[in-house]
Order: sequence, then structure tokens, then C-alpha cells
Amino acid sequence: MNHRIQEGPTYIADILKQEKSLIVAGLLGFLLAGICGIWVLIYGASIGPEGNIGKAFSFNAALGIFLFSTAVILPFSGMGTRSKAWFRWSYIVLALYSYFAETVQNFRGVDPRFVRNGTGFDEAVSNIFVLVALLLVLFYVIIAVQYFRSRVLNANPEIVLGIRYAMIAVIFSFAAGIWISVNTGRFTGADGNIIWLHGFGFHALQVVPFAAWLSMITLNPASRFIVIHLTGITYLLGLMAIGWQTLLGYTLFEWSALPIGAAFFFLVAFILSAWMVGQAYVQHANQRINRSSHGR
Repeated sequence: MNHRIQEGPTYIADILKQEKSLIVAGLLGFLLAGICGIWVLIYGASIGPEGNIGKAFSFNAALGIFLFSTAVILPFSGMGTRSKAWFRWSYIVLALYSYFAETVQNFRGVDPRFVRNGTGFDEAVSNIFVLVALLLVLFYVIIAVQYFRSRVLNANPEIVLGIRYAMIAVIFSFAAGIWISVNTGRFTGADGNIIWLHGFGFHALQVVPFAAWLSMITLNPASRFIVIHLTGITYLLGLMAIGWQTLLGYTLFEWSALPIGAAFFFLVAFILSAWMVGQAYVQHANQRINRSSHGR
């Protein structure tokens, strides 16, 4: 049975109302990250033998941003009320366990993923964490597929096009996360660090849909899709350059073709967004001038 895909929300207030539970879950990540950050400033990051509060800080902050970004794009998925509720609460439960495992275990001095000489409790937490991570990937792939339906694109073409690029980047991130698990650590080769590919992929959820939204308020219809495609493609090329450099086992912090190429591609994506922010400011300023001149 076909369901009419509703138009996505136009205002941030609509999104906050529709997905307040996911947003609250994201804010919890920011709160936990703040607690971890204060601890690191006062006592340092390391808690023996394996705990690292700095890692808990970055994980909680990253998951919080991820949940918040997901809350913003979920209303554009074209999913029905029940399907969205199923995804929403499944993801919240999985996120709560992830917060618990990452924060509590690091404060206990235990690596939550790769336990060494831990207790039975620590092994159980780690094993469940692996299952939770796989479910987070599986459920997100299910929702990612929704944005590649033609009806969803037709309902909100600019925003959904940007989300499509972001979802491809997120798949790169999930692949990097699985790579970290199989590799039993983030480091590979001589100086490669998989965490950069893992992190930058998720940030596409903020960069490309934001650029798509900016294009709607600053550009004419003919130019919007060009800018969205350019932003999405350059961001993906930057990810590919990072992934290739990491696969070779080299650091990103060297003057070679792949790191320089990655920096160039990301810079193009960010410059496009910065230019549209400037255009939006100019348009807003002109509107204020016009209103004030008509009011005289």
C-alpha cells in the first residue's frame, strides 16, 4: 500500500518538535562529554590500566552530534510514523548502551572494546558493545536506503540530494569502524590512523545537507543542484583520499599527494558553504534595508 510522503519540515522548530527524543539523547552525549572534558582538565586522561577519559570525551561528543544530525534529517526520510518510531527508539536504546559502555568502562580503567586482563563483566560489556555497534550500522543502512527512493527525492529534492551524499559518506565511516574492530585498534601500517576516515565520514551529515539547505535560500533553482553535487562529490573525494592514504599505512600529516588532495577537496566543500552563508547574510541585510526604506 502506497503512502503519500509528507513534506519535510521547513523550520528548525518543526524538527525539534518531531524528533525531540533523539535530540535529548544527543544532548546527553554533550553532557557526558562535558563531564569527561572537565575530568581530563583536572585529573588527566589516563586511568589505569587501560582507561582513557579523552577517548570517552570524543566518543560521547561524536555520538551526540551524530544523533542530533540524524534527528534533523529523519523527517525527510518519507518513513511512516510507526517506522520512524521503531528506528528512533531502537537507536536511542543502542546509543544509551554505547554511552554507558564507553564512559563507565573508561572510568573503571578498562578499554570498552578491546579488553585485556579484564573480568567477566568487562568481557560481557565488550561483547555486547560489538553487537550494539553492528546493530547501529544495520539500522542506519536501513534508514539510508529510504533517501534513495524516487518519491522521497521528489518531495524535497535539494535536501534529500544532500542527504544522499551524506549517507554514502556515513557508509565509509561505518566501514572504517568495522576496520578498526577487525584490526583491534585504530592504527594501521607504519603511521596510518583509521579514526580520521571514521570521523570525517560522519561529519558529512552536517556539511552536505547544510549546504543543500543554504542553496535553497540563496541560489536560483538552476544553480542549486550544481552546488549540491559539487559539495557532495568533493567531500566524497576527500574521504577517498584519506582512506587510500590510511590503507597505505601512512599518516595524513605529511606533504604528499593524497593528504594535500584530501585537504583541497574538503576546502572546496567548506568554501562553497561559506560562500552561501555570505550570500544569505547579504540577502538578509538587503531585505532589512528594503523594509526600513519602505517604512519611512
